[in-house]
Amino acid sequence: MKIDHSIVVEKACRLIAAQDVAEASRVITTEYPFKPSQKNGRSYTPRMMTKIFARDGFIDRYRGTQLVYPPVLRLLSLYLPSEFPYHKNGKMTEGHIAYWELFPTIDHVVPVAIGGADSAENWVCCSMLTNSIKSNWTIEQLQWQLLPPGSISEWDGMMNWFVQQVSSDLSILENSYIKRWYGAATELCIPIK
Repeated sequence: MKIDHSIVVEKACRLIAAQDVAEASRVITTEYPFKPSQKNGRSYTPRMMTKIFARDGFIDRYRGTQLVYPPVLRLLSLYLPSEFPYHKNGKMTEGHIAYWELFPTIDHVVPVAIGGADSAENWVCCSMLTNSIKSNWTIEQLQWQLLPPGSISEWDGMMNWFVQQVSSDLSILENSYIKRWYGAATELCIPIK
């Protein structure tokens, strides 16, 4: 049975009001203990991310929305810097909102900070926006659900367009970011439509 944490806090507050701080401490320690988050620096290669994004069909597994292969957005910013600006630190006032709404990331269904594994079985694709909302919360805490993966045959996040576009102008590969993602996309061997 799930404990209603607001009731635990209420119980502790009533005990404090009754000047029984020791019992309030016991209640919090046993019924709603402090569990510090674990900070683990994680870094994923474009190849690893491409595999997960393709596996999940380039959809946000919590909201079901379509996402766009990351270098597609950057390529758009290279072609249309004023209309589709990019900011290296994701500053929303200076970069296009698509970098939050449509940019796929890897999320841990069970957050690593609370003991979830940092492995492909615990990874799902979701937008930068969804990932920042979810943070270190579980889907149960947020009252969300994990949606089934999409199908890359139905939506490929524009990855094939990206490969075709770069293949038609290889000078674009002078951009190291584009080059890394191009290598990942071509390694995956997804047939060009």
